[in-house]
Amino acid sequence: MTRQKVTRIRKREGSVVPFDSSKIEAAIYKAFVATSAGGRDRTAELCQRVVDIVEERLGHAIPTVEQVQDIVEEVLMSQGYPNVAKAYILYRQQRSDVRRLKGIIGVRDDLKLSVNAIKVLERRYLLRDEDGNVIESPTELFRRVARAIAAAETRFDPLSDYRELEQAFFEMMSNLEFMPNTPTLMNAGAPLGQLSACFVLPVEDSISGIFETLKNMAIIHQSGGGTGFSFTHLRPKGDMVRSTKGVASGPVSFMKIYDAATGVMKQGGKRRGANMGIVNADHPDIVEFVESKSDGVTLSNFNISVGASDEFIKAASQGGQWRLINPRTGKETGSINAGALFEMIVSNAWRTGDPGLIFLDEINRKNPTPQLGRFEATNPCGELPLLPYESCNLGSINLSRMVADRQIDWQKLERTVNLGVHFLDNVIEANIFPLPEIEQITRKGNRKIGLGVMGFADALVMLGIPYNSEEALETAEKIIKFISEKAIAASTNLATKRGVFPNFSGSLYDRPGGTRLRNATVLSIAPTGTISIIAGCSSGIEPLFALAYIRNVMEGTRLLEVNPAFEEMARQRRFYSKELMEDIAQKGTLGTIQGIPEDVRRTFITDWDIEPDWHVRMQAVFQKYTDNSVSKTVNLPAAATHQDISRIYTLAHELKCKGITVYRYGSKKQQVLTLAGYQPETAEEPAQYVVAESEFAGGCLTGTCPF
Repeated sequence: MTRQKVTRIRKREGSVVPFDSSKIEAAIYKAFVATSAGGRDRTAELCQRVVDIVEERLGHAIPTVEQVQDIVEEVLMSQGYPNVAKAYILYRQQRSDVRRLKGIIGVRDDLKLSVNAIKVLERRYLLRDEDGNVIESPTELFRRVARAIAAAETRFDPLSDYRELEQAFFEMMSNLEFMPNTPTLMNAGAPLGQLSACFVLPVEDSISGIFETLKNMAIIHQSGGGTGFSFTHLRPKGDMVRSTKGVASGPVSFMKIYDAATGVMKQGGKRRGANMGIVNADHPDIVEFVESKSDGVTLSNFNISVGASDEFIKAASQGGQWRLINPRTGKETGSINAGALFEMIVSNAWRTGDPGLIFLDEINRKNPTPQLGRFEATNPCGELPLLPYESCNLGSINLSRMVADRQIDWQKLERTVNLGVHFLDNVIEANIFPLPEIEQITRKGNRKIGLGVMGFADALVMLGIPYNSEEALETAEKIIKFISEKAIAASTNLATKRGVFPNFSGSLYDRPGGTRLRNATVLSIAPTGTISIIAGCSSGIEPLFALAYIRNVMEGTRLLEVNPAFEEMARQRRFYSKELMEDIAQKGTLGTIQGIPEDVRRTFITDWDIEPDWHVRMQAVFQKYTDNSVSKTVNLPAAATHQDISRIYTLAHELKCKGITVYRYGSKKQQVLTLAGYQPETAEEPAQYVVAESEFAGGCLTGTCPF
């Protein structure tokens, strides 16, 4: 009987695809690594043996994946590798369990994503029919988004053939190299069509103005966006209201109304609404604002930050008196000791995580369009200072996909930056804006985009660099400087074809020899979150939050997750065991665990191993080359002191960060991460393992940073 060469294989769901023997070789290699057995140099030979048998027995027909896997087990056993065969069988069983869970979720996974990624996609992103049934796969989602964004080319050339660009966008997303912000994934190519994540709305000092903004906030939240506000212009509590001869109730009272409305809106949405509330340090109600979240319940849908000027920080360091100014009259109403106010801010941040600080002068020194006014507010996570009604479209490059052979692939990174800038500028054209004022200043005004990164901590460990090291800071600077230069070049190139942003005249760039940009801003470091989970990488520029942990995938289902780079290293260095992974999951960090090589222990560090100064210094490095801002949370252990937070806030200002946020573990009743040994109020006994909720990817532990 003539042996027929096998060219195709039937997958489990029935589709037929080209036969790829390299996948067999990779699976055999993984089985050898898992057992630390000798013979790894025979993987190519063993793979060929499997292919020969497949062709002899099944070449006349199209073999199935299961048939080929059975033959792999047979070959490993016959060649004297029973332990390797056992590891391979165990791997098959694990994959079978994963497929079963994905079947329960009800999503056809055509990209082999994690169970949790599939659950996140099912909950938030995949389109549904009128009966609520999921009607697209992850591949179809990325194709939908790529087509909708590439089709914006026709706005510039009605006869444009954008199929090649669509394919490039699709591959960038499906290869998990780049992800746009959540509303783009949810709404591109869908009826709603609102694609922006971040908005700032003005709050005027009148009842009609306050409630007009409240209405606009609800519209934005319904479309999947988040909102930021400065409540600084509202007259203080007890101030005169001439129209009614009454007295004002102050900014915090109206913030509570906005908070309640957000709570109602989130009940029916795909994701919870989020807000940023800012009041400047010289407002007469600043004490009430600073303490507004001290009970752990009030303003639960708000992050809050104090608008801090250089003058305030200086006065706080000197302990001088600080004038309080009525925004209605512009007159001084009293004063407070600046040092005492700063300590009050620190104390409340220690107790609840709020407020953070927004450094208003530093933000406005970098305002690209000062002719349009000053920045007074940011988006919910602080990475975007925006003018009234401005919106911004975000997208993040997965740096863990930019590392190969322990080196950064600069050519691939440049290509991804170029595509990312093009993608985000097209988003502005494809966007269906929720309000005409937003469209006016976004599309017809400043055209701001925010290209950022995620997977930075993963990239560091793949490069063998500890997060808390000078080498990490140097690497971060090389990466973000390179991205900045290439993003500016990409925006400049678009400007030659499409024109500069309409408000270019009078901007910082409008000078002899100035850069002619398509977009008033190009970079922003967002916290990522669910898009990190889809991409299978760490969040933003945050450190790893744990090396092994238990994930609450869905009700009644918990899975052990191990950082992929750490697991691969453990297998290669032959210290991997399931028992070790479970031991690490009880701690989250390598800490005092025995049997870990010292170089591995130094490289694979987590949030809880890093001194606060390293967090701030890393944020400052990224901020140096980021024209918008950088979202980062300095996570602190429960034992952190007031002095630790005071030092963080002061250092952030010294290093020219645009804002700073801290969170002390356990300072809120509800967290999306539980460390082993900690006893949440809802539990009868302390947690035995580090436990992460399904949508936690690192960074903000409170769940109020869902973007």
